Amino acid sequence: MPVELEPIEIVICLGSSCFARGNAQNLAIIEEFLKDHDLKASVRFSGKLCQDECKVGPNLTIAGETYHEVTEVKLREILQQFRKRATEA
Repeated sequence: MPVELEPIEIVICLGSSCFARGNAQNLAIIEEFLKDHDLKASVRFSGKLCQDECKVGPNLTIAGETYHEVTEVKLREILQQFRKRATEA
């Protein structure tokens, strides 16, 4: 009988600074990635207003690990690592 794993939480900062610095695009990239790799059921995805780390934004947290200065390239690398962990579980 397969073990049901808790969804991994992804929290994206929606504060005005992070959103203007790239999280608007990052939000779309995350949604597309989850859909394309059939991972929507494996995550709990939410937004959070300012995380008080504006100077190092855009920020997001995946499975409790916070990432700063998240560019599109960095985000795609993070998501590939997440995908690998999700499929190995």
